[in-house]
Amino acid sequence: FMPDLTVTLIQTELEWEDVAANLRRFDRLIGSLPVATDLIVLPEMFTTGFSMNAAALAENMNGRAVGWLRETARRTAAAVVGSIIVIDDGRFYNRLCWAGPNGEMATYDKKHLFRYAGEDQVYTAGSASLLVELKGWKVRPFVCYDLRFPVWTRNTNRTYDLALFVANWPQRRAEHWKLLLQARAIENQSYVIGVNRVGTDGNGLYHSGDSSVIDPVGNILFRSAHAPCVFTLPLERGRLDNYRQSFPAWKDADQFLLP
Repeated sequence: FMPDLTVTLIQTELEWEDVAANLRRFDRLIGSLPVATDLIVLPEMFTTGFSMNAAALAENMNGRAVGWLRETARRTAAAVVGSIIVIDDGRFYNRLCWAGPNGEMATYDKKHLFRYAGEDQVYTAGSASLLVELKGWKVRPFVCYDLRFPVWTRNTNRTYDLALFVANWPQRRAEHWKLLLQARAIENQSYVIGVNRVGTDGNGLYHSGDSSVIDPVGNILFRSAHAPCVFTLPLERGRLDNYRQSFPAWKDADQFLLP
């Protein structure tokens, strides 16, 4: 028997390129959680907003943001995940950091860099996916633009039970965000969580949020737009297992290897 997984989505505005202010905000929001949770999901570049100013903002893996993630995970006894700007071996990465409740740290470097905003000119793309386990659930995290690429996010042979997408996804393409999150859940017979920011960033782009929880059938269990919110709900393990058993489309998926 596999337990349910309680997840918390934090959709908020981000102070542009102000690490201290953003960490204070997340401290306040997480500190006021009314119930215990297993997993806290933050947006993409949650300490800075989606900035190309990596030279001024990047931290190493011993920096303030990573330390904050570790401490927050320890304090809440939950896994905490979001992406930050990291410098590693002289290169900049949009790096998702997964801080586990037992002090473990796992990372995923965004594979698909957003050419339209020049992200590919500043950051180095990752090449490896990440799979983490939490209370028996297998979780695969991605970052924003990765959502558009179904081959990269494909759930081959039920590798994962939950896909996470952390994002700074502008409102002008919100319909794509909402549709693709549902598509990823349906085609992969997996829960999908998307956590996006709200508000206007330093480039004048408005973000409507639309953070979502989708079940493996494609039902929207939660969605919120235009306002900050902190939302916690349990993901039902039985719903996942029963659906995969009763409608085993995963058995007919195409087998392929990524180069």
